[in-house]
Amino acid sequence: MLDFILLAIFVVAAVVCFLWRRGCAARFAADPSAKNKRLRLLSTAALALGIYLALTRIVQLILGPHEAEDLAAFSPWAERHEIFGFSVSVTVLWLWVLIAALVVLAVILRIFVLRRMSDPPRGAQNVIEAAVGEMMKYVGSSVHGEGEMLGSYMFSVVVLLIGCAVLELFGIRTPASDVTFTLGLSSITFVLINIYGIRKKGVGGRIKSLAQPTPIVFPIKIVTDFAVPVSLAARLFGNMLGGMIIMDLLYSALGNNAVGITSVVGLYFNVFHPLLQAFIFVTLSLSFIKEAVE
Repeated sequence: MLDFILLAIFVVAAVVCFLWRRGCAARFAADPSAKNKRLRLLSTAALALGIYLALTRIVQLILGPHEAEDLAAFSPWAERHEIFGFSVSVTVLWLWVLIAALVVLAVILRIFVLRRMSDPPRGAQNVIEAAVGEMMKYVGSSVHGEGEMLGSYMFSVVVLLIGCAVLELFGIRTPASDVTFTLGLSSITFVLINIYGIRKKGVGGRIKSLAQPTPIVFPIKIVTDFAVPVSLAARLFGNMLGGMIIMDLLYSALGNNAVGITSVVGLYFNVFHPLLQAFIFVTLSLSFIKEAVE
């Protein structure tokens, strides 16, 4: 009963604020003074607050009281399931789903877009060519032309991490918040560092470069090289897991009052933040490869 009373009060308040805002807007149109501008802004804020409070009551009536989550039981390790006798984490399952979705998307683009390529490019072709071109240009400038074949791999990494961000938008634990996934990506970077270093300098040259400027630093550089994949994996894992935890804390604290607020905050933690981490991972990977070929 209390929820219905509060809903009625907030709806009336929203209607009053709407009428007030319309009156303030009319006065500001007739007299655009600083006072009328402040009143218009104040009435707009009051209207937004009234609508927000009414929406939270509606959500409360539809979904019922929010049950607080036991945040103390949160585990940095993903839940696991038995599949054909093998223990597989949820993040790995969703990673398979994501890879399958990306493969299907690639096939669709190959059939319906790339087969009808035109010059000058139009529509989806224009977007794809721009994205691929910028990635190839960035990779080429980062490793001084030595990484021509790296562009496709780095582009795939970015697309995969964007896909992880999309999964997180639907409340799914992103594979990037699993240390095994980030360690796999960083291990590929470690392999590429040594492949390009050996291809540029040879095995002997690669070993000699680890002893520069003096053989005393050779063991230190060996340890440093093996620390690269650990560092990359820990950085990506920590940042992605941190963003997920913050969103979970926000949902738990606000409950049914999270209408709109989590959507705005999620634009950073579920969209911009993963894109930023993808850029950092690619940039650091290219920096380490560049160091190996110099």
